[in-house]
Amino acid sequence: MIGPRSILRRIARLNQYRLISDIPDNAPGAADNEIWLQELASSRSKQKSNTSLQSTQNLTIKEDRKGSIKHIKGLNNKIKFDIISTPPDTPYIEIKSALSNFTKLSYLEKSKNMRVQQSNFVDLRIIKCRSGNGGEGCVSFFRDKGRAIGPPDGGDGGSGGSVYVQAVKGINSLSKLQTTYIADNGSNGSADQSDGSKGKDLMITVPVGTVVTWCLDPKVVREHVEKKVKERGGGSLRKLLDTSNIILNCTGRFEMDQRPSHIQMFRQSYEPGTGWIFKGKDDEYHFSKEWFQELSKNVTEYDHDLSQTELESDRFPLYGLDLSKPTEKPICLLKGGKGGLGNMHFLTNLIRNPRFCKEGRSGLEQYLMFELKSIADLGLVGLPNAGKSTILNRISNATPRVGHWEFTTLHPTIGTISLGIGKPSFTVADIPGIIKDASLDKGMGLNFLRHIERSKGWVFVISLEKDDPCQDLNTLIEEVGGIEILATKNILVVCNKADVDEQSTYQKYQNVQNLCQENDWEVVPVSALKGENIDLLLQKMAQCAGKA
Repeated sequence: MIGPRSILRRIARLNQYRLISDIPDNAPGAADNEIWLQELASSRSKQKSNTSLQSTQNLTIKEDRKGSIKHIKGLNNKIKFDIISTPPDTPYIEIKSALSNFTKLSYLEKSKNMRVQQSNFVDLRIIKCRSGNGGEGCVSFFRDKGRAIGPPDGGDGGSGGSVYVQAVKGINSLSKLQTTYIADNGSNGSADQSDGSKGKDLMITVPVGTVVTWCLDPKVVREHVEKKVKERGGGSLRKLLDTSNIILNCTGRFEMDQRPSHIQMFRQSYEPGTGWIFKGKDDEYHFSKEWFQELSKNVTEYDHDLSQTELESDRFPLYGLDLSKPTEKPICLLKGGKGGLGNMHFLTNLIRNPRFCKEGRSGLEQYLMFELKSIADLGLVGLPNAGKSTILNRISNATPRVGHWEFTTLHPTIGTISLGIGKPSFTVADIPGIIKDASLDKGMGLNFLRHIERSKGWVFVISLEKDDPCQDLNTLIEEVGGIEILATKNILVVCNKADVDEQSTYQKYQNVQNLCQENDWEVVPVSALKGENIDLLLQKMAQCAGKA
């Protein structure tokens, strides 16, 4: 016969089994943690000679000094840099580049024309982006009736949110972009081995044709420029930007590549071997114990691996991210930080009650420049009031502003030209007029030239009403980059206002025609106001766009 005491002992034994069975199946046991720590210790012994990773970016701005290294041209022949040193002298490829490559003058000083323009068309934005921090791990122990303290069950912190970009059709401006995009942080871990939730990701939707490039904080650049202006008592902002340099750490496409392809970004996170969160006893107590010192050494190897993974992902293309086509999948710009480890990972045969966990890794904060470069088949280039807008209004469905004053066009206009049923159509971009010394930011500068950089052909519009049309054409060629740039494009020269009743009009056209023949360019005389010779113009433009 079973007595009351035997029954109580059996119930207690069953309760003991019930307590163990209630622990989630994914709980890492002491044996699992021992194996993980042994693997870290083995990896640590093999890499004792490795130096610590560089954790801060060198963003020193200094004056230009002539170097012997030849400049390397990058995307659109604009980004130039000198290679200072390469591995093994430095962990990364150090480059020196002009400050003007990573900022825009319009963000430092806006001209009167730019202030007058208040429209929904915005083609340049500098945006502050930040990915989320990882959540903290949790210090918790399993508890139930009849048991004072059980095994550790603190969950891991959730990963921080990331920042993504995607190019979609149907958008033609950057006006709706915010000035700041900050992803959510990951949540902290909790008891019962519950991991924290992941931070919410952010999506930046941009028009097709947007180029995303890394840039400096505009405030830092502005302070540097203002300081130099005071020291020199004035001076050109463009020259100050061109003669001030920034040192960047870059990487190549592969390990031994000596040519930089990506800018290395760095997180302001804790160094390997630190980042502990203690409950009860402080860090001085724990680091005085041999068992914790050995544990910390092994976990330091885990931190090193985590830092290396971050360095490999925290890279941005040196020449920019060109979104010339719609992106099917969003592209990650800044990745969120990984969550910290809960105390359930530190249960071993020696450490039975780990009252400590790890912090989450920091997110990444950077400034990125979004630059819309319209994708048009042809680009109209001309001096102010040469008749570009009138021509575009005559040949396409666009309705640009037309007037008899200079700088009537204040922002680019895209028009679609249809040659008829069954024939291919093409697009034409009309940009504000270019004047002499526009490359020095006179007039409206060359800020809008980006919209025709990718055009297959350029259409130069000159007026036969002017005294010297050939000189006007040479001015335009010089300002947009010279004959070398034109050699990469199909060129068509349109002589507008050919109906002007002057004896010298025909002679002016002959001079332009001779200049075009020397360079093997097509030339067409038209009167956009009266609609004369428009059919021939459409035919020549279709050939220039490669649509004939």
